[in-house]
Amino acid sequence: MGPLPASGLPAIEGTLSASGKRFAIVVSRFNAFITERLLLSALDGLVRSGAKKKDLDLVRVPGAFEIPLAARKLAETGKYDAIICLGCLLRGDTAHYDVIVNEVTRGIGQSAQETGVPHAFGVLTCENLEQAIDRAGLKMGNKGFEAALAAVEMASLGQAISSQPSAASKKQIPRPARNDKPSRNDKSKKIQAKTKSK
Repeated sequence: MGPLPASGLPAIEGTLSASGKRFAIVVSRFNAFITERLLLSALDGLVRSGAKKKDLDLVRVPGAFEIPLAARKLAETGKYDAIICLGCLLRGDTAHYDVIVNEVTRGIGQSAQETGVPHAFGVLTCENLEQAIDRAGLKMGNKGFEAALAAVEMASLGQAISSQPSAASKKQIPRPARNDKPSRNDKSKKIQAKTKSK
């Protein structure tokens, strides 16, 4: 795939610098053979991006279903610039897989939207163990590493967006130039000033 065509508009983008940012990683113990590979690669991605180990917190949960709640609790503390969610779901012979996949995906997305803290989705949803192994570092890269880089970029993007001046601050009109009436407080201050000067 070639480069994207230039839009001609300046873009606000995040960087891949984790320096000075705090991250939490929520990892499922279920299918640990896969999730531990995801975790090691996520840590590698964070450290390579400049994160310090003292700025990383690890939370382990029993299974993927528990990831959204732990991620939400971490995001609500206000301590983290992003949350990285790692797990592995393998399809079985029942509908259980579909229910869990939907709930985990919805829960992580809802937590990110409602808290305003970026959540990187590193939960593998695979048909079989072979696919999971491929996505945990064998043939198709490592989704833990990719989730870590997404978290770093989104944390940086959030700061870039927050530092943009608002349209209102660019067009401040001085009070004397506005055509609005003084408030009651302004009138009472003038009266108090007159009485003090007498």
